[in-house]
Amino acid sequence: MSTLKHARHILAENPTTGIATVMFLVFLLMALFGPWLVPFDPLDTSAGKPLSAPGASHWFGTDALGRDIFSRVVVATRLDLGIAFSAVLLSFVIGMPLGLAAGFLGGWWDRIVSRGADTIMAFPLFVLAMGIVAALGNTVGNIILATAVINLPFYIRVARAEANVRRNAGWVEAARLAGNNDLRILAVHVFPNTLPPAMVQVSLNMGWAILNAAGLSFIGLGVRPPEPEWGILVAEGAQFIVSGEWWVSFFPGAVLMLAVFTFNLLGDALRDIFDPRKRT
Repeated sequence: MSTLKHARHILAENPTTGIATVMFLVFLLMALFGPWLVPFDPLDTSAGKPLSAPGASHWFGTDALGRDIFSRVVVATRLDLGIAFSAVLLSFVIGMPLGLAAGFLGGWWDRIVSRGADTIMAFPLFVLAMGIVAALGNTVGNIILATAVINLPFYIRVARAEANVRRNAGWVEAARLAGNNDLRILAVHVFPNTLPPAMVQVSLNMGWAILNAAGLSFIGLGVRPPEPEWGILVAEGAQFIVSGEWWVSFFPGAVLMLAVFTFNLLGDALRDIFDPRKRT
């Protein structure tokens, strides 16, 4: 069964997964084409009257400077998803090989990698991200680095556990007797079998990475204004909730919640799509 046909079968089998996939595609379209789809420039302070309520002209209302909130929320999708995807990809590319080698080879390599992961996990992860960004500067690159560092132990632990269970399996011994070295066994035989739990972790980490980036921006350590970003938009509107202008922070917060919810739902689909046992 081809990967595309297998994916269609998985999506058709689980309606919830299909809904999550549609939601993900909507966010992807917003990230790719958002700047050309929005009705107003997200930085234009003359888009409308300041603190206008949601209406026909401004679906999500306007902020204190008269900027269209809908346009800012849509355009912010590219930055937030870009940060999350880059951070998760970086932690996956580094963490999976380290964890696979630690679980498969054992010995001193296992001890070094495991203690490194434990050291990172010993810190409150958001506080650690705050410290990294505060020390290096609140640029997009440093936010990605900080988010990747706090996600690294998850991939190390997942890969280590899966490789440790499978290193003495019969098919691994058969591959070794067939003349395959440890590197080839890890890359060709063990790694594909660790993908199902790893893909679930990727999906969860995407949601956490979005929350982490938004949280850093909310406390002033993330992306700098006036760049539209979900955490900044929520922070800018928080002061107006008590005075009745709820929409300034409500809509960015709702979209942020929906994005995290979407990636959490996608975890099961990714696990099934990448599970070799589901292809039979």
